[in-house]
Amino acid sequence: MNWRAIRAIAYKDVMVALRTKAVVLPLIILPLTLMAGIPGLLGILAGLADQAGVTDSDFQQLVRSMPEHAQASVAGMTDVQAGLVYFLVYLFAPMYLILPLMVSSVVAADSFAGEKERKTLEALAYTPTTDRELLLAKMLGGWVPGILVGLGGFVVYTIVCDLITLWIMGTLVMPNLLWLLLALWVGPAAAALGLGVTVIASSRVNTFQEAYQIGSLVVLPVVLLVVGQATGLFLLNIWLVVILGAALWLIDAAVFAIGAGIFRRSELMARL
Repeated sequence: MNWRAIRAIAYKDVMVALRTKAVVLPLIILPLTLMAGIPGLLGILAGLADQAGVTDSDFQQLVRSMPEHAQASVAGMTDVQAGLVYFLVYLFAPMYLILPLMVSSVVAADSFAGEKERKTLEALAYTPTTDRELLLAKMLGGWVPGILVGLGGFVVYTIVCDLITLWIMGTLVMPNLLWLLLALWVGPAAAALGLGVTVIASSRVNTFQEAYQIGSLVVLPVVLLVVGQATGLFLLNIWLVVILGAALWLIDAAVFAIGAGIFRRSELMARL
């Protein structure tokens, strides 16, 4: 492997992406909205409701439907406080995966499709790399930002959650093992899945928007996780998160193997 060339291409992709408004805006808006705006607003509403002594039978039913270990974590809390912990710790858990997945997809969508739009694909094709090395470089160029933004989002979310729960309940709920596994084990795997699919799509379409739209489809499984938890079909726990991460890494390996098998720079040049 020509790691020097791989690092150079990946670094160049990140720098170019950071100068592209269509890429930078989602990198700023999505983390702030998902990791700070939504939980912050939810916390303010919950705090006002708790101070007003609001009780809600829906929250009571929600707590009764939670596993025993989750019920133990909210024992002694008011209905509003228990519901807040459920939303912050459990319901938001799969939504967090949208962050590394979408960030890596946005950056990856700008890889080959962006090169075509900027008329720099021909120069890229003549770099001293094999097809596999070029594909790997393009994937790393999206994976690293996805991981970094994901970890940054986790830190922001932890701070916001702790400020909320410290104000309302006088205690801290983050970070916990469930969320640490999400950030360090499942998040990088989700980022790899998003970029793998998007890079392959980017190599076969002509514009950034086309690649991004195709890559965005990988968000659907995450949406199903959110719906499954919201409807009470299941509740994420440590073992489910470990299994989810392992499954995603296996899918990532398959996606890269498929991409390496079908990717040919000669085909890219033919579509110029």
